[in-house]
Amino acid sequence: MARLLGRLAAILVAACLLFTSQTLTTPEQAAAADPGYLMVHFTGEGSTNQQMYLSHSTDGLHWNDLNGGGMVLRSTVGTKGVRDPALVRAPGGDKYWIIATDLCIDCGQTWSQSINDGSRNLVVWESTDLVTWSQPWLLNVAGAIPDGRNAWAPEAIWDPASNDYILYWATNKPLNGATKHRIYYARTSDFRSITTPQIYIDRPGSQEIIDTQIIEVPAGVGNYRYVRASGDGQITLEGSNSILGTWTNLGNLSGIGLTGSQVEGPMWMKFNGRNEWGLYLDQYATGGGYMPVTTTDPSNPAAYRKQTSGSYNMGGTKKRHGWILNMTAAEESRVLARWPNTAIKRLQSYNFQDRYVRHSNLDVRIDPNVSPVQDSQFRLRSGLAGSGTVSFESVNFPGYFLRHSGFDFQLAYNDGTTAFANDATFRQVAGLADATWSSFQSYNYPDRYIRHYAYQLKLDPITTATGRSDATFRVTS
Repeated sequence: MARLLGRLAAILVAACLLFTSQTLTTPEQAAAADPGYLMVHFTGEGSTNQQMYLSHSTDGLHWNDLNGGGMVLRSTVGTKGVRDPALVRAPGGDKYWIIATDLCIDCGQTWSQSINDGSRNLVVWESTDLVTWSQPWLLNVAGAIPDGRNAWAPEAIWDPASNDYILYWATNKPLNGATKHRIYYARTSDFRSITTPQIYIDRPGSQEIIDTQIIEVPAGVGNYRYVRASGDGQITLEGSNSILGTWTNLGNLSGIGLTGSQVEGPMWMKFNGRNEWGLYLDQYATGGGYMPVTTTDPSNPAAYRKQTSGSYNMGGTKKRHGWILNMTAAEESRVLARWPNTAIKRLQSYNFQDRYVRHSNLDVRIDPNVSPVQDSQFRLRSGLAGSGTVSFESVNFPGYFLRHSGFDFQLAYNDGTTAFANDATFRQVAGLADATWSSFQSYNYPDRYIRHYAYQLKLDPITTATGRSDATFRVTS
């Protein structure tokens, strides 16, 4: 997010990446089906772009947008916008969290408001499989900081010495005559409660620091166990053998022509199977988005190398400050199956052809002139229950599906239960009123079909010609 580097009036803060080391097949040997990399990020300003997006890479340099380039998680709490996500994997691989800045620029907040009186919360999601996520919750991290004015760009790293996470983020506050962003930290084991925040990084004088991210380096590489990269007027590198210990300034990347006036938002990744790292930097000054530099020694500024423009590809969407996870084969299989590039569709009424199925305040009906049109857009996923079936996932509320409850329809968040899966699953059959159209038979009530009645979507038995027309739809773009 930080536009602090020479442009305080347009701060754009970066978020960060936690590296969890694994022994995986090298990119040179890997086929497309081998374990790759997952990036979680946002894409820009506005309520749609400031949500969670996923991209996938098999080599760490060439990225493909998942879910057709559409959002995969939407915040419904706080400002209802999220930026700068970090994707945290538990040491046992049995739990994951996404933590992000609670901020929605150009959809209710200005930069000035967010800097001086922004949300003190982070937005958190939790998962046990990397694909089914909880509803988001707010974690107040800056409320206990006297005159703390926001909470930006969160990150977390596992501390094996204490068996918990060190959670750190940037907060703007006046202290010692300077009102600026400093990095604070607290400990947590569950991202629901934290210890009292403490100052972690405070640069001299008026120099701000917002973007910082730590990577753990294996023994035998460089002189430090941990290296952190920070956006603090430069892309500054520091080393330490303890997360909360003394850090040594190692220099910055200005020597390879990347100054803080050009780039920000450092985001680490480790190439699988070899001692080589990528450090992604956001070219905020030109609006160019992320670019990678590579190194065999993160602690040595002289070892970093720029990449030619043809040696990497960031995919179809602009990648804004995020996080990269080295996936296992099982994780990758689940992620790619959950978010394929499924086409966006609408359901047009057969007997009211100017009307389309849409959600409105989580109710479901057919309406003409749907605005925003995304309220009438769905991805027809493989059914949550049963083979040869479909489920309807909302485009602008991903994770929410059309579900019947008491034979009425609502747009509801998938809670992962069998009951939800059954209620949200249908068989697509030839249209009851016109075989060239479609009707949708309930999976758990096979004598009932989706139909509209008084423009509301219902699940009913169909016994009349009117009912057959009401239960017939065209799947269209």
